[in-house]
Amino acid sequence: MKKMKVSKIGAYVFLSIICLFSVFPFYFMIVSSTNMSVDIIKGRLFFGTHLFENIKTLASTVRLGNAFWNSMRNALANTVVSLLICSLAGYGFQIYRDKGKDTLMGLLLLSMMVPFAALIVPLFRLFSQAKLLDTTIGFILPTISTAFLIFFFRQSAESFPLETVQAARVDGLGEVGIFFRIFVPIMAPTFAAAAIVTFMAAWNNYLWPLIIMQSQDSQTMPLLITGLTAGYTTDYGILMLSVTITTLPTLILFFTQQKRFVEGVLGSVK
Repeated sequence: MKKMKVSKIGAYVFLSIICLFSVFPFYFMIVSSTNMSVDIIKGRLFFGTHLFENIKTLASTVRLGNAFWNSMRNALANTVVSLLICSLAGYGFQIYRDKGKDTLMGLLLLSMMVPFAALIVPLFRLFSQAKLLDTTIGFILPTISTAFLIFFFRQSAESFPLETVQAARVDGLGEVGIFFRIFVPIMAPTFAAAAIVTFMAAWNNYLWPLIIMQSQDSQTMPLLITGLTAGYTTDYGILMLSVTITTLPTLILFFTQQKRFVEGVLGSVK
């Protein structure tokens, strides 16, 4: 019994240390947003009184509201379209029978080995000729269908009862109705998990917006943060404040949907 208690205490101590290391960057980010640049450089770890000054300076230096709206609009559009297309593809791969579907899925998974950086030049030329630069459509098109999300939905659909589909067909419900009225509600945790992953990836996307979003009006939050470090001197107070503002949407989304996220991930693994 004593050995078990000692091992539990050791496990809790170890997990507490790991938790502190995980939480510290967020704590330092929030604390730094309330301090002056000089205090941040000195490593001040306590809240300061410079928050409102940092907010005023940030608002007068960059177009924060415009960048935040661009990121939110692009991320939401990317998430909605990606969930629709990838869930339909994953559903089709699992529900419908075809000899070549496993081969096609294998090819899709192989496409994950191609780095996105290798596709930037042809994609830019294509989107430039199509006049899709500085547009939401140009932002979301390269990522509206990913092999990872299709595979994720296919794995989750393995737990979906085929008898339900057959019964719905017998009752006269069409394939579109089966998907939207039966599959989507039942697989809600999977959609929540996929939404979190897709939104976070779109919100934090930096490389592709850097290439395609060429005007200040289409600037996103990651590009705005990069611009704050482009001068001769960096105001770390407003930099940390902008990072904190950029982090908030993803934190809120995850903490409000974390239960469904875990359920969705576990469902895909099963």
